[in-house]
Amino acid sequence: MASIEAASPHTMNTYGRLPIALSHGQGVRLWDVNGREYLDALAGIAVNTLGHNHPKLVPALQDQVAKLIHTSNYYHVPNQEKLAAKLVELSGMSNVFFCSTGLEANEAALKLARKYGHDKGIERPEIVVYEKAFHGRSIATLSATGNEKVQKGFGPLVEGFIRVPLNDIGALKAKTEGNRNVVAVFFETIQGEGGVNPMRAEYLRQVRQLCDERGWLLMIDEVQCGMGRTGKWFAHQWAGIVPDVMPLAKGLGSGVPIGAVVAGPRAAGIFQPGNHGTTFGGNPLATRAGVETIRIVEEDGLLENAERVGGRLMAALRREFEGHAGVTEIRGQGLMIGIELAKPCGVLTQKAADNGLLISVTADNVIRLVPALILTEAEADEIVARLVPVVKDFLGG
Repeated sequence: MASIEAASPHTMNTYGRLPIALSHGQGVRLWDVNGREYLDALAGIAVNTLGHNHPKLVPALQDQVAKLIHTSNYYHVPNQEKLAAKLVELSGMSNVFFCSTGLEANEAALKLARKYGHDKGIERPEIVVYEKAFHGRSIATLSATGNEKVQKGFGPLVEGFIRVPLNDIGALKAKTEGNRNVVAVFFETIQGEGGVNPMRAEYLRQVRQLCDERGWLLMIDEVQCGMGRTGKWFAHQWAGIVPDVMPLAKGLGSGVPIGAVVAGPRAAGIFQPGNHGTTFGGNPLATRAGVETIRIVEEDGLLENAERVGGRLMAALRREFEGHAGVTEIRGQGLMIGIELAKPCGVLTQKAADNGLLISVTADNVIRLVPALILTEAEADEIVARLVPVVKDFLGG
């Protein structure tokens, strides 16, 4: 049996890794180098939309690798236009900028908002952001993030952010009253790293209305909750609204790194040549992965599957933990579920893995489940069967 070190002497010590090295996968199952099987309820942190070794995706990527992987944005990339057209169709928006990660997509959104302000004559634009938010780890996206723990040690942070609580339109209005420097409101429809905290549909509609009244950009970070995870392509669509700017990444390429900023008419023309760019973003391989991911989700009915199987998973978890004092709340939508416990539970990532289940813990005390959208009802039941005893044992019965 191969011994797996929790830390490598040659890589920076940036991750609290479990002593597991994964070898290969099939569907929602993974095997480590020792041949042990795991049920994957993390999907690469909401990335592997189609699970592992998908029979439709793999041949398409093999075909693309044999043709072109990368060319640069000095030239037209046909797959970019194909994927952009599809994202415009699905979102009801108008134009797309491609990058490689969610952080880059969010960084681009912040630049868009600032330039939007400068184009209107605002010298020091300000952007409304939220408590518990997570938008990335660059200095700008870290500054927009609402987590002092991940910000510590990296000051001075970027100025120009106004922070408000979730789902409180009164607080948003009070914090921005009379402030002519505000240019945008920026949030996740369902916060991921912050603990799987959803924005209420009514609140989303109220913010859309406020942005329209005041000429602000509504910028919705769908990096983690988008790409079908909730049962609609983008989680904000449950509220019947359309944002002005929408960063995407994670599940867009089913594991191939790709990010995007989708913009509506108010924001689509802000960037001009020389304002923004990327080396890797939107290359032939990444955009082919995006095109094929969307095609397969549509062909295989995975939006409906995410809603149905996610509903079953949520109902089963609530039933199993009903009345348990150690479980504070179970929340989320579709296949994005958070189980908040009454105490920190980081140790559960290892305990669950010991029971053959891969999960993560966010916000110290929230178990996060974001499995692939191909999850079946039987596999959802299996997640419950593997998770519940581990949690109950941890909580003491």
